[in-house]
Amino acid sequence: MTELALTVACTSSDRTRPVLDGRVKIEGVDAQFTTGEPEDLFRQAVREQTFDVTELSMGSHMVTTARGDSHYIGIPVFPSRAFRHSGVFIRSGAGIERPEDLAGRRIGLPEYQQTAALWVRGILSDQYGVKPEDVEWVIGSQEEAGGTERTPITLPDRIRLKRIATDETLSGLLASGNIDAIITPRPPSGYLRGDGSVKRLFPDFKAAEIAYHRATGFFPIMHCIALRRSLADAHPWLPKALFDAFSAAKQSAMDDLQKINFLRISLPWVAAHFEETSRLLGDDYWAYGFRRNEKEVEAMLRYAREDGLITNAIAPSDLFHSSLLDT
Repeated sequence: MTELALTVACTSSDRTRPVLDGRVKIEGVDAQFTTGEPEDLFRQAVREQTFDVTELSMGSHMVTTARGDSHYIGIPVFPSRAFRHSGVFIRSGAGIERPEDLAGRRIGLPEYQQTAALWVRGILSDQYGVKPEDVEWVIGSQEEAGGTERTPITLPDRIRLKRIATDETLSGLLASGNIDAIITPRPPSGYLRGDGSVKRLFPDFKAAEIAYHRATGFFPIMHCIALRRSLADAHPWLPKALFDAFSAAKQSAMDDLQKINFLRISLPWVAAHFEETSRLLGDDYWAYGFRRNEKEVEAMLRYAREDGLITNAIAPSDLFHSSLLDT
């Protein structure tokens, strides 16, 4: 039988590499792969629908699905998850000693719809009482001037948002004192210099993240795999084939973490790290499948409503292909 030719885009990681290098086959598919940084892939997918299958920001996926113009349907495969307490950076001397001190401040974000920012806003609201409307959000590129939201967003008046000038950067504004903090998955240059001008809001971020997991059970989802809707309609077998392939690839990555006769991962105590993580987060800590993650996705949708990113009430099941809701 002739295989279906598809373009597939995702970031290369231990969880996706077995698919990318051919160790795991997507059944029935002749795949042409594209890899790159998440932000670049997301912009191509959301703006131009470049790929048939793509890794996709959950923030953008929720926005486009809620307003009814999404070209993609989700597969409950989550190649990126990350705790984000480590991604809140503050200007030294700004008088910010605890999360509650962010109320009334100006905080920089690379994009308002960025999933990492969505999670931090949710954490600040739920855990510390700092609501999205309590902050002035400043949007722009972190280190190089330029940059826009990957897909246009419209926010309610209660959300105060300002875009920086085309010749400014968030790191520059943080250094000059024009903003008080940055929420970002990439440490800003002021922090990397190590001169003490920029520090983390949560210095012991690992302890804060463990405490957050114990309180919520969440290991924050960042991205999902998504399939062009027209292809899902035309080939009903395809969503399950993608789910099975990426699930097998993830299992291969989990297996490699536990092989210590010859270290597959370049960490000398990887076995100890794996045992500690499993003890803290559970054996299936990087879970795929809809049912296992439904409550977490529900929380993300609530954050998106509170943020003003979405106004239409949608359910977690609306984000994923119907044939995979019992996975």
